[in-house]
Amino acid sequence: MRTKQLITIACLSSAAVILGAYSFEYIGEFLPCKLCYWQRYPHIFNMLIFLLFYFFPVRILIFVGMMSMLISTILAFYHVGVEQKYWSGPNSCTNSSIEGLTTDQLLEKIMSAPLVRCDEIAWDLIGISMAGWNVLISFCLFLIWLYCYFRKQIE
Repeated sequence: MRTKQLITIACLSSAAVILGAYSFEYIGEFLPCKLCYWQRYPHIFNMLIFLLFYFFPVRILIFVGMMSMLISTILAFYHVGVEQKYWSGPNSCTNSSIEGLTTDQLLEKIMSAPLVRCDEIAWDLIGISMAGWNVLISFCLFLIWLYCYFRKQIE
């Protein structure tokens, strides 16, 4: 396949990820957490990179797209770790200890708690959460961008 065709496939895949995320949010009523939002940004960014690449097929744009998918993979992997309780997530969307809090502090913590938590799995398929699927998809897209970057010429 030609480089432009592979990058088109990668872009369409990112668009499908975003379409799926919004479908889960607006049709399935699975509200995203803070980390879910963060994972969307590299895919949206790559759709913009694709538009630039379509008109200006330069290697640096392939590198930027590749790095964007690497960041997406890392963010999704981080989210999976938070879901599996391997490490804690941002304080604004995970459980933390209430030990030693005064009544006022506890009430404030309850009132400022987010509606959607990063450390709870809202949906999974064959035991893999949405963040887990994003790890797999983003890493595959990273490999496509990486392959395109190391090709000898842009066709």
